[in-house]
Amino acid sequence: MAQVSLVVGGRSYDLACRDGEEPHLHALGAMVEARFADAGRAVGGGSETRQLVMAALLLADELSELRAGRSDPAQDELAKGLDALADRLELLAASLENDGEPT
Repeated sequence: MAQVSLVVGGRSYDLACRDGEEPHLHALGAMVEARFADAGRAVGGGSETRQLVMAALLLADELSELRAGRSDPAQDELAKGLDALADRLELLAASLENDGEPT
């Protein structure tokens, strides 16, 4: 049994895997780390748990699209970027609306 150390969100996780599967597990870990970073930008930081849940949802959404045969990677990335931008704009608008008011 092999041992792999993955870093997600600045934390290290030691995982066991079958011998020879280390490169694959490292690649999967890199995907999770990338989605974790995307989630952090989308939710404006937040707790590590919230970012991990959002990262899982982003990966599940991608998997769902692939299974449905509707995935276009360029359009998926554009849609994710637009969603993240919309979320940020909503946060900014809410912040501006509440300026001077107790929250």
